Order: sequence, then C-alpha cells, then structure tokens
Amino acid sequence: MPVRDILLAVLVVAIWGFNFVVIKLGVADVPPLLLTGLRFFFAALPAVFFVKRPACAARWVIAFGLVLGVVKFGLLFVGMKVGMPAGLSSLVLQMQAFFTMGLAFFLLGERPKPIQIVGAAVAALGILVIASTRTGGGAPLGPFLMVLAAAACWGLANIITKKAGRIDMLGFVVWASLVAPLPLFALSWVFEGGEAIVATLSHPTPMAIAAVAYLAWPTTVLGFGIWSHLMSRHPAATVAPFSLLVPVFGLTSAFLVLGEPIGGREAIGAVLVIAGLVTNVFGPRVGLWLRR
Repeated sequence: MPVRDILLAVLVVAIWGFNFVVIKLGVADVPPLLLTGLRFFFAALPAVFFVKRPACAARWVIAFGLVLGVVKFGLLFVGMKVGMPAGLSSLVLQMQAFFTMGLAFFLLGERPKPIQIVGAAVAALGILVIASTRTGGGAPLGPFLMVLAAAACWGLANIITKKAGRIDMLGFVVWASLVAPLPLFALSWVFEGGEAIVATLSHPTPMAIAAVAYLAWPTTVLGFGIWSHLMSRHPAATVAPFSLLVPVFGLTSAFLVLGEPIGGREAIGAVLVIAGLVTNVFGPRVGLWLRR
C-alpha cells in the first residue's frame, strides 16, 4: 500500500474519530433527532445527483437507511445528548464488529473462527468493565446502553450490506441517506417538539451549522468516498484494520477538545475492547501464518 493511500486511510479514520466530538458539540445546540435528520438530508443532497445509484434491490437501500440512519444514529445522537461521553462512544460503537459476527452466524450461517470468539469475549469483558463505571452514583447507565444498542444496529446494517451484494459503498450510503431524513424529522417533531425545530432552523448557531456541515460532508460523503476508493484499490484485509484507529482518534480528540477524562476502570475497559478488536482482525491471519 503506497504512502499516499496510507495517509488517506489515516485521514478518513481521523475524520471519523473526531466526528464524535462534533456530535457532542452539535447536540448541545441542536435537538439530537433533528441533527441526525439534517446530517442525512445534506449528505444525500446534492450528492445523489452526482453519485450513481447502487446496483442492488431498492429494499436493501431502504432497509439500510432505516436501520443505520434512523435507528443506529438516532440512538447514538440521543445517547450522547443525555450523557454518553464522546470518547467512550467512539469506543463502544466499535462493538459493531462483534454484533456483525454474531448476526452473521445466526442469519447467514457464517461460523466465526475460535480466535475471533476469543476476541469477542475479551471485548465483551471490556464493555462490562466500562458498564460497571456507570452503575454507581456517577454516570447513568441508560446512555451507555443506547450507544451499545446503536452498535448492534450497525451490526444489523452490515448484514443488510452483505445481502445487497458487491456494491459501491459510497453510492449505497448516499442513496440510503435519502431514506433517513423524513422519519427522523417526524420523530423529532413528536419527541422534541415543533417549537424546538422552528427555533433551531430559524436561528441556527455557528456551531449548529458547522456540526451539520461536518457530519454530512467530511464524515459521510468524503469519508465513504475515500474509503470506497481505497477498498477498490487494495484488499479489504489491508484497508479494514485502519478502522481500529477510530476510537484512538475519538478518545484523544475528546480529551483534547472536550477535556473528557478517562477513569482507571474505563481505561482498563478501553484497553480490553481494543485488544479484542485487534484479536478479531489479526488473529485469523496469525493463525493462518502459523499453520504454514
């Protein structure tokens, strides 16, 4: 992989890691469901006029838009609004890898390798350690569970992508983004109120504008555009491990920008989750190398 493409991969995961800081700042000024809807509205428009429609059945695009756009990001944004730290959110959300593995077993019959089960167990232990910090008198457990549920929805969205077949992910994400805004705006109207929506849209703060712009374009369109380009040029096994850097950038940027501290038990849990992810990604290749 040439240096230029390595730098592009690092750029994307840095954008995706910092994305959690932007969400945290954004939901302070914009109701979370409204912010989610605006993110996908501007991710879809005007990009759909320039990005080719994915070569798959429309039902997979609709399902992906609802599961990922409405449910997963709705839970994530609300969870962060009501108390989940940005850095820990970037870490907990990576449990999607193990939810994907479990759902692939039950829905697609794909059997995980023993080393991947070990990785899942290590990461699950890390999640339990982090959860234990949220059951005392400090942080609430609810926001943590919402982000964990968002990770499960991301896993389901990955299964939908598998069912859609070999597709251009940029086109898939852009066209699926058309599905999410209307349901999210309706949910925002019901749960956040019309007055809050009107107030936000009629007098947007600079932070609100910046958050919507960052979430829609660098995070969604540019990020997936570069990622799809890299995946088309290199083996998935070469590109995918770079995603392990997302929580590293997320935790670091949350500390530097938001001043989010990481307690002792949270740090232990974070190390276990990252160790589990690394085992899941690299363990099968190490086993294959040892058998040669």
